[in-house]
Amino acid sequence: MKDNNYQLYKEGLEEYPRGEVITGNILMLLWIGAGTLASYLLWPVLAWVFLAIALLMIYVVLRKLVCTHCYYYGKRCSIGWGKLAAMMFSRGSIERFPETTGIKIAPFVYGSLTLVPVIVLIVLMLKQFDIIQPVLLVFILGFGFYSGTVTRKRSCSRCKMRIICPGSAV
Repeated sequence: MKDNNYQLYKEGLEEYPRGEVITGNILMLLWIGAGTLASYLLWPVLAWVFLAIALLMIYVVLRKLVCTHCYYYGKRCSIGWGKLAAMMFSRGSIERFPETTGIKIAPFVYGSLTLVPVIVLIVLMLKQFDIIQPVLLVFILGFGFYSGTVTRKRSCSRCKMRIICPGSAV
């Protein structure tokens, strides 16, 4: 489907299933929670900083910078953030989607959800080993890998924006 200098994937979902959206948000909160716990084990203040920055970046800043310019603005995307963005911000321009600052910083933001706790856990294991550290490390690395590959590819394959999205995994 061609419309105003951008192309949408016509076979893409109009809205993603509610169950997938709920599951995706639970997993996102578990990922942030695991990173917060890892940070807490090193320094409780770091945990609060990590949690605040993660929630702010994921649920506010990226929603403004990315979702306001997306086809799914006001709709359930793979994780439901189009609806969240519509509750907080006015609609942007879909034509701007591929060049938005949010698209450029999103890999850094999501990568930090894994990288920061991994660094913290390695530091902790070097200082004094405790069984919770490798358990958290495996969980965080596993979730980061799963989120960045399996769920991303599955979500992108059914997305209306996959043709114009520079972050599309298909």
